[in-house]
Amino acid sequence: MECQSATKSPQLPPVLTIDGPSGVGKGTVSLRVANQLGWHTLDSGALYRVLAVASRRQAIPVTDEMALATLASQINVHFDILPDLSDTRVYLDAQDVTPELRTETCGTVASQMAALPAVRQALLAKQRAFRQLPGLVADGRDMGTVVFPDAPFKFFLTASSEERAHRRYKQLKQKGIDVILADLLNEINERDKRDSTRTTAPLVPAADASIIDTTGISIEDVVTCILNQVLKHTTKAT
Repeated sequence: MECQSATKSPQLPPVLTIDGPSGVGKGTVSLRVANQLGWHTLDSGALYRVLAVASRRQAIPVTDEMALATLASQINVHFDILPDLSDTRVYLDAQDVTPELRTETCGTVASQMAALPAVRQALLAKQRAFRQLPGLVADGRDMGTVVFPDAPFKFFLTASSEERAHRRYKQLKQKGIDVILADLLNEINERDKRDSTRTTAPLVPAADASIIDTTGISIEDVVTCILNQVLKHTTKAT
């Protein structure tokens, strides 16, 4: 009798997830961590914002879950990271829609769409397709819990709503967008409540995620903290 060797399934590229609410610095931290590791990046929140832009152009209301899910499966999205790592340009069908994505209105609509189960399911395959060698840094709200539950590195960033509102205010002012701080704080609190209480993929840390409170901490310190944990894990593995 001839023995047959068991075939091993191909090992998936590693993923580092960074989840957390709006305004904790997920995007900036992700870009810098990915740059240091030489990995790809995924801004999952931008996918929902692109969907918000696309749905507005096609006059699809946020209440039409099935039509939005169909649109979500069809949108063509491309990311282009700026050389200085200061930002990511986002393209919908080869058109730069980044300015539209930055508005608070777009963010609110995207958050409403993210609560729709069919929409989240439609975007799941698109998000997982970003998992390519040598690795992926993915930021969002359910990267470590739903999209990449097997990720070897998981982080959840937090910060007080007041600090997050101040960060967002400064960021938008620098981009020349006129906003009111009190309005930003209200929108952040409302989005937090909606994201954390939704029945599908609520905003919660993965059970095996490292939680980092970024209140009063610089972006550089957060990046260093994450990279040190990755290095420690990699050193133990070898």
